[in-house]
Amino acid sequence: MLRSHSILNRHTLTNAPIALLKKLCCGLLAILALANVQPAAAQDSAQMILHLLDYVGVDYQGAVAGGRIKSDEEYKEMLEFTSQVVEQLKALPANPRQAALVGDAERLATLVAGKSSSASVAGLSGKLRAAVIDAYGVAVAPKRTPNLRAAQALYIRDCAACHGAEGRGDGRAAAGMQPAPSNFHDAARMASRSAYGLYNTITLGVRGTPMAAFAQLSEDERWALAFFVANLGTPQARRQQGEALWKAGEARSVFTELGNVSMLSTNEVAARHGVQAALVQDYLRAYPDVLAHAIAAGKPAPIAFTRAKLAEALAAYNKGERVAARQLAISAYLEGFELIESSLNNVDSKLRLETEREMMALRKLIGEGADAAAVGEQAARVGALLATVEAKLGAGDMSEGTAFVSSFLILLREGLEAILVLAAIIAFVVKTGRRDALPWVHAGWIAALVLGLFTWIAATFLFSISGANRELTEGVTALIAAAMLLYVGWWLHGKSYADAWQRFLRDQVGAALERRTLWAMTGVSFLAVYREVFEIVLFYEALWVQAGDGGRAAVLAGIAAATISLAAIGWAILKYSVRLPLGPFFAATAGLLALLAVVFAGHGVAALQEAGVIDASPVGFIAVPVLGIHPTAQGLAAQILALALIIAGFAATGFGARRSGEGKA
Repeated sequence: MLRSHSILNRHTLTNAPIALLKKLCCGLLAILALANVQPAAAQDSAQMILHLLDYVGVDYQGAVAGGRIKSDEEYKEMLEFTSQVVEQLKALPANPRQAALVGDAERLATLVAGKSSSASVAGLSGKLRAAVIDAYGVAVAPKRTPNLRAAQALYIRDCAACHGAEGRGDGRAAAGMQPAPSNFHDAARMASRSAYGLYNTITLGVRGTPMAAFAQLSEDERWALAFFVANLGTPQARRQQGEALWKAGEARSVFTELGNVSMLSTNEVAARHGVQAALVQDYLRAYPDVLAHAIAAGKPAPIAFTRAKLAEALAAYNKGERVAARQLAISAYLEGFELIESSLNNVDSKLRLETEREMMALRKLIGEGADAAAVGEQAARVGALLATVEAKLGAGDMSEGTAFVSSFLILLREGLEAILVLAAIIAFVVKTGRRDALPWVHAGWIAALVLGLFTWIAATFLFSISGANRELTEGVTALIAAAMLLYVGWWLHGKSYADAWQRFLRDQVGAALERRTLWAMTGVSFLAVYREVFEIVLFYEALWVQAGDGGRAAVLAGIAAATISLAAIGWAILKYSVRLPLGPFFAATAGLLALLAVVFAGHGVAALQEAGVIDASPVGFIAVPVLGIHPTAQGLAAQILALALIIAGFAATGFGARRSGEGKA
């Protein structure tokens, strides 16, 4: 029974690499989970808060009207719910926006206590709901297209007894129930409910009523039920109108994914995007596979998508919807402009940097709550730059020469960092005669390629990896790789002294390398390669579309040429590095890995900034992306910290090695 009442309060070395492949894949999945979502406890708490806010926004009108209490029981619940929202927000993990969220929750509680209008309570409740979703990265859309045919069978089995076969609240078990089961044909009430709100009710249940939690159902089943229930009372005429509008191109920029279909209620869609968009939502909610097919058939051109999202961001900002505007501006970059960055970089790198910088400045103005006129002027500057970008790249399919050069440089640039790391580690184990450690290194990069292939298959055929999640994954992976590179660099530096190396050989002959060092080398091998593969998948996906039928042979030729070049670079490093004396070899290798740690640290912070997780404060400094130098205070601070750790670590390992040598003399 979907009705508001007090919400539930629960809520050996040669053999080791074989098993290692599986462990690394599992480890990467854990990294992805950390990158893409908040900790489970925070997600559960945030979901409960959203559940409470949803009911306040929907049911307050049944408790208060015209400044007077209509129902004492309902009004007490509204007071209880808003109080719980305040307390639960305070208990969430620390977040830069937590204080503002608590302040808005306290204002909402004040409005309810003062018996304010339904419109003001619903408006602030909706605003706060969107802010919590944005701040804590709550997943508010299904991961896969809901199967409504399967949902119908679930509804008959689990819901019809109370809600009735048609969803009118008149099932055979409904007689005498207090309160009565929800009537899904109550148009006014259902227009205020989102599919996500219904999903929460199905997931969490309603305490004190027969409406139990259906946590035993899978997440996909609960989402399917939510979509099915949301459409039970929708007249067929509305869906037919929505179908005609969708086929005519209406609201295509609004519903680019399932997010707005599931997160927003009919009333919210109508208020933000117009009545016609609300009709389209009714159609897509009843036939979500239509949207899935549209997405699979081809997204808008990246620049067109960027323009559309920026226009939406500006419109939302002018309405006072700052959180939504910031999210739209982030989406404009991640899901649009970033997809053509690599191609643009090969044509005009300065224009790419300028456009990226101005888009970041726009996000900063929106986040700071700047004057609407200033935000509009900045949006206009970005628009002018996008026009220049479009002219530079040209209309239609790119030439075969451009496709070849772009393809070649993408793989060469992205693969070079990984090749340098792999070549350095492999050269070390070969030069020291420890070939028994090679399987560990090979296990790392092979696992990365296998998981990279899985990522491509998943992103192409199973689901879409959002720009924010992509950047989060890249950022977390880069920072972990930087930490491992620091460790391996310190270790190698400690062996660069002749005395230390001689002791190492004496102590390690016939024995394995330290287990933690092997794991670190394997981890670096894996992370260095997977991070690049993850990004390469994105860039080639976009380049394949831009090249068109006539340029795809050139793209493949570019990939082949880059692969040969990378193999030659790796071979040269291995061939000439083994000829170096031991001391200089270790020192050079340690220095290379340390440099790459600094580079990865810069890339990691930049990726998290692009995802909107870390603020970006531009500073007057040079930009050298190939070295991970992005001129923001946060990125430079991370690289300075990495440098400080390198200096301190090298000093400590060098001092320890010399002191130990003196003791042995």
